[in-house]
Amino acid sequence: MLEYKIQPITLPMPFHLGWVNVFLISTASGCLLIDTGSSSARTTLLAELERLGCTGETLKLVLLTHGDFDHTGNAAALRARFGTRLAMHRDDRAMAEQGDMFVNRQKPYLIARLLIPFLSGFGRKERFTPDLFVCDGDDLSTFGLDARILSLPGHSKGSIGLLTASGDLFCGDLFENSKAPALNSLMDDPAAARASLETLKNLQIKSVYPAHGRPFEMDLLLRNISEAA
Repeated sequence: MLEYKIQPITLPMPFHLGWVNVFLISTASGCLLIDTGSSSARTTLLAELERLGCTGETLKLVLLTHGDFDHTGNAAALRARFGTRLAMHRDDRAMAEQGDMFVNRQKPYLIARLLIPFLSGFGRKERFTPDLFVCDGDDLSTFGLDARILSLPGHSKGSIGLLTASGDLFCGDLFENSKAPALNSLMDDPAAARASLETLKNLQIKSVYPAHGRPFEMDLLLRNISEAA
């Protein structure tokens, strides 16, 4: 089993909307970054990557769990700076290319449609076309990490996670841990999210690394959901 080190980076979202976690996974052959934060936190992200020893030579891949601005906001800038490849699911591609977080989603409330472009900071220079499209079951061992991609729709159609052979799950926005581990409160398709949860119940998962909130044990999440049912 290939060894790796997980190095969380917590970044502020614009207008005091909260915090988002990105994760730098370091292996013997280089680094893989899961998500990139919003563009407003670019200076902080770059400083943290430098502090952790991540350079253009070591950053092998940026994996985007879905297309929202607080996950993709620095993807184009990282590719320009480091020459790294950007990977995401094809179903969220249009979000990145058009700068519209509502593409391929259900129609939002009008106020959300008006406010999100103002709040996101995802302008034309943040838009990008991914270099690599990943889907359920894809193996990441070619990037030095014994892990695979999981399709986890619900928050968006193209939401994905990454599960390592050691049982660490990086879940994007499927789960959150604001007060306690739970399904994310913002879901485009709640039925799809519940189906994603059922799929995960059959897998060997130890620890979960959400984009919002602290990491937690999978057993704790399942107990919380069972007690709330």
